[in-house]
Amino acid sequence: MINTQIVLEKCAPFISSQASAGYVPALPATSPALLAVTISRQSGSGAHAVAEALADYLQAHAPDKSRSWRVFDRNLVEKVLEDHHLPARYARFMPEDRISEFGDALEELLGAHPPSWTLLRQIEETVQHLAMEGNVILIGRGANLITRKLDHVFHVRLVGSLERRVKHFQEFQGVTREAALRMIRNEDRGRKRYVRKYFEEDLDNPLLYNLVLNTDLMPYPEAAQMIGATALQRLQQRAKNLP
Repeated sequence: MINTQIVLEKCAPFISSQASAGYVPALPATSPALLAVTISRQSGSGAHAVAEALADYLQAHAPDKSRSWRVFDRNLVEKVLEDHHLPARYARFMPEDRISEFGDALEELLGAHPPSWTLLRQIEETVQHLAMEGNVILIGRGANLITRKLDHVFHVRLVGSLERRVKHFQEFQGVTREAALRMIRNEDRGRKRYVRKYFEEDLDNPLLYNLVLNTDLMPYPEAAQMIGATALQRLQQRAKNLP
């Protein structure tokens, strides 16, 4: 059986050189039980709540129970900083929904942070390593595009009506309707810009995902169960096709 760490070490230079071009090589899975999930989302569609419920579901039903399922959302930045020994102050330059391209370029010119493509490669390397370890749910940051050549990764897109997403923001952020609407529009616009700039893809393209769910139509635990059951069904099919 192939050792995952050896595979990653041998492929890491090539991954790094090709990452900015949006190409990631297909690395061999070490086990038919290996599974990871990416979640792309419209702001306010309940991604974190769904991911936490999904982690519980997969912990109970996935074949590999030797390790806990982990969810990476905003804490993915902390993992990137840790993996690449970067100063904590770089965290504010990494959100998907950050400032305009002009502001980003100006900050690079002034030396506030490394070039954005350098930061992207570091994010991609961390996402690749987490996905290859399995038992992980990765939210946002183009994780579905970074891992699209890995056949053990299941890709999900969560959407919802603007009105329901605004209500969700009001309930969980404790803000006014006007503030919630502004935050949602800013986040959605920033995430679309991030994916378009670095991956030359349309975030709303349904062909990028294995499953697209409207969270208006089901409670978050039910959405998590549907994702988990579908991902496990695909995992079983993949295991049958392995030599």
